[in-house]
Amino acid sequence: MNDKLDLLLERANQLITRIETILPRPLAAPDWDGAIAWRYRRRASGGSALEPVRHIAAMQLDDLKEVEPQKEKLRRNTEQFVAGKPANNVLLTGARGTGKSSLIRACLQAYAPRGLRLIEVDKGDLTDLPDIVEIVAARPEKFIIFSDDLSFDEGEPGYKALKSILDGSVAAATPNVLIYATSNRRHLLPEYMKENLSYQHSEDGELHPGEVVEEKISLSERFGLWLSFYPFNQDEYLAIAGQWLAHFGVAPEAIEAARSEALLWALERGSRSGRVAWQFARDYSGRTAA
Repeated sequence: MNDKLDLLLERANQLITRIETILPRPLAAPDWDGAIAWRYRRRASGGSALEPVRHIAAMQLDDLKEVEPQKEKLRRNTEQFVAGKPANNVLLTGARGTGKSSLIRACLQAYAPRGLRLIEVDKGDLTDLPDIVEIVAARPEKFIIFSDDLSFDEGEPGYKALKSILDGSVAAATPNVLIYATSNRRHLLPEYMKENLSYQHSEDGELHPGEVVEEKISLSERFGLWLSFYPFNQDEYLAIAGQWLAHFGVAPEAIEAARSEALLWALERGSRSGRVAWQFARDYSGRTAA
């Protein structure tokens, strides 16, 4: 009888162990002194973790050209944040490859010595924002929750979670947390022609958006600071390419001689973005290096 009871208890313990491995586990605090940036990841086996980013691109604010107004506004907002003053959540929108995410990384490098930290969260994991905010709430550092290339399809749960944490939820973000997000479109949700039919005219001719349009605009409006980025013209593109060539050690006379190649590179890529200028500079400096 005792042998059967022992066997039953052993099997019960094995079953409990298996169940525990698949149950979601609470988010654990990482080694805060081991990094300045982390990625939030859900485990396939259940639970989640903040994984340290060991290698961060050494992007400096001075490296980013032709975005001076946007750079100054983001720098000022981040300066207020790390100084413990009121600051805004930020939405950076506009043309691809114009330096939106690079600007955020550069701010991290600039203000990390003063306690700025960054946690990158994919849009599919934004439903876990309250857990992330909770685990950093008591920390002395300032945390940017960063979501890159943000946009939502209809009905995605992360949309509601982000909207609540930005404004309007009882579980609001703590004073040491801000959200910085980038997107190629300002309203973050797809817009359709049929939705224009929901606009209504008042008797005095004033135009009022319908509920569907209001819902799509409301998320963007919860970001206190909007920074818009626009495609670069030819001169701006060449200035950015020249800056990156200098960054990679190309001599001034060689930079001037590379202008035609830089333009051809952009023509072949169909874009004069800052990203394309950086890619050209890497290629050219690598080919011509002694």
